[in-house]
Amino acid sequence: MSMQEFIAKIAKGPRAAKDLTWDEAKRAMKALIEGEATPAQAGAFLMAMRIKMESVTELAAMTATARSYVAAVPIPRELGVVDLPSYAGKQETFHALAAAAIVAASAGASVLMHGYDGIPGRSGNAGVLKALGLPIDMSSSGVAETVTKHGFAYLDIALYHPPVYQFLEMRQELGARNVFHPIARLLNPARALSQIVGLSHPPHFEKTAEVLRMLACPRALVVSGVEGDPELSIVALTRVLELRDERITPLSFASKDVGLPLGMPRDMAGFPSDQRDKEADLLRRILYNQMPGGACNWVLMNAALILYAAGKGATWAACIPLARRALEEGAAASKLEELIQEPVGTSVTRRTH
Repeated sequence: MSMQEFIAKIAKGPRAAKDLTWDEAKRAMKALIEGEATPAQAGAFLMAMRIKMESVTELAAMTATARSYVAAVPIPRELGVVDLPSYAGKQETFHALAAAAIVAASAGASVLMHGYDGIPGRSGNAGVLKALGLPIDMSSSGVAETVTKHGFAYLDIALYHPPVYQFLEMRQELGARNVFHPIARLLNPARALSQIVGLSHPPHFEKTAEVLRMLACPRALVVSGVEGDPELSIVALTRVLELRDERITPLSFASKDVGLPLGMPRDMAGFPSDQRDKEADLLRRILYNQMPGGACNWVLMNAALILYAAGKGATWAACIPLARRALEEGAAASKLEELIQEPVGTSVTRRTH
């Protein structure tokens, strides 16, 4: 089938449109990534898929195909790295995920965060990590070295998978998200055995867990997270689907379940994109255990979630003391200072965030 035929199949309207098969979805993705599709065909395909909505098979096949174009980040499997995608960007809340990942790394987890900082009006984790002094422009080999040595690194999707980045950028031209937004979350650059995937688009909640199962992911937490990031809320119940050994289990996470008080919206309040230094200062004070209270508790509960995904505790609640100890005993602060030292020879020229 040609690209025109793929478009015709998915764009016939709500009653006549049909899902692509696994092989058709693979071929369509190949045409997009390799530039076989014209710009008009690419835009038509993306918007038709957006309106029809991706099936589990389509999303799994397209993700598997996108993965095949780039080598995995060479992090040793025995580290048990946790894949932590961050593609939503923030408007209302601060980037608790950035601090939580550093706390989790200081408590023994290995974490690879990858993301994108190009959504208009929404700031990504890259900007605040950069303001903290962490490198955000490392090559795959540099990221692998940093995770192996220090337990945490950030990978810019534009440096890891340029074609996926280019299609993410089309959101600004088309005015709407496209199939590459969920694909980016599912790329799993290190082929980690544990993933935490956040989203806010309700139709993708159960679908994402099914896609991960189809892609043979051994363990994943799909989080209906704060502003679409893989973050638990401290002010409300958070829905989570846990995939483990091909079984999907619905869970709910609330601060009271782990002995933390219910937070207030102000505990999560964010900063304008031109005040990243102020946000970095907030995260720094949390990591140095200089700011007890709601904001710190929000980071703590999310650090525990990462530790749980890393297998450091049998339950989420069992990981809270690990995260708390890392803060109180100075391990989190030490980890921040350790991460600020950029590895030599791993930086890649990159656009300014």
